[in-house]
Amino acid sequence: MAPEHNPKLAAILTLCASAFAAASTFMAKVVGSGTLGPALHPLQVSQGRFLFAFIAISSLAVVLRPKLTKPNLKLHIGRSFLGWGGVTLMFAAAVYIPLADATAISFLNPVFAMLFAIPLLGERVGKWRWLAAGIALAGALILLRPGADSIQTGALFALGAAVVLGGEVILIKFLTKTDGPFQILLINNSIGIVIASLAAIPVWIWPSLMQWAGLAAVGLLMISAQAFFTNAMARAEASFVAPFFYASLVFAALYDAAIFQVFPDTVSILGAITILAGAGLLAWRESVRKGT
Repeated sequence: MAPEHNPKLAAILTLCASAFAAASTFMAKVVGSGTLGPALHPLQVSQGRFLFAFIAISSLAVVLRPKLTKPNLKLHIGRSFLGWGGVTLMFAAAVYIPLADATAISFLNPVFAMLFAIPLLGERVGKWRWLAAGIALAGALILLRPGADSIQTGALFALGAAVVLGGEVILIKFLTKTDGPFQILLINNSIGIVIASLAAIPVWIWPSLMQWAGLAAVGLLMISAQAFFTNAMARAEASFVAPFFYASLVFAALYDAAIFQVFPDTVSILGAITILAGAGLLAWRESVRKGT
């Protein structure tokens, strides 16, 4: 039975999802920056994210015993590779640049998904959607801060994450035609833990107790964010829900300021506003296009 249409509850659930998603990336920064002990490599942090998310989702599957259908393994494997790559790049970016900057650049995700949809889904893109993409990409260029090498590196990691996760969105669109949300999450985290574990072998070190706790927080916060967002999407149109997720930028800035005393500067604010303007325009055009 489908959940009742409830936009207000959907908005609240999306705000919760944005807080959890930002907190997950923040904890990845804590573990990866050496705050809880020797800095863990982003590949190991990513493995921790998939490990604890897999434990949570598989435990839930044992309790709920959901009905599963025959999966398209090729699509699931491709989606999982892209998801793992995007998450790892995002965690690496969070170590080098302010969390708010990395989060803002990640909002280019739907822009790249739109670009990939042209050749892969055969979608036609009108002038308004091209304009939205151009504005968002201009904001990313601002945050790349040409000339500031140390910051530029982190921004490039975040930009790479947005590109890879944009590709993941396309594969998710294919998967949603045959698989339910829970099955997609379960298979993604099952494949993801294998990919992440193999990739982390060369850099893996034994975490301290506090680092284990931090890695657990990364995974559990991320799976919680996914659960809240999935439930929000079931209760309202995507065009209504998506803008509320931009609150993760605010949460990211608050977490960074509270713990690392990192505050957004003028360039960060200008870049973030520009990206949000482009992403917001794209979301509006999507709602118009779908008649929502």
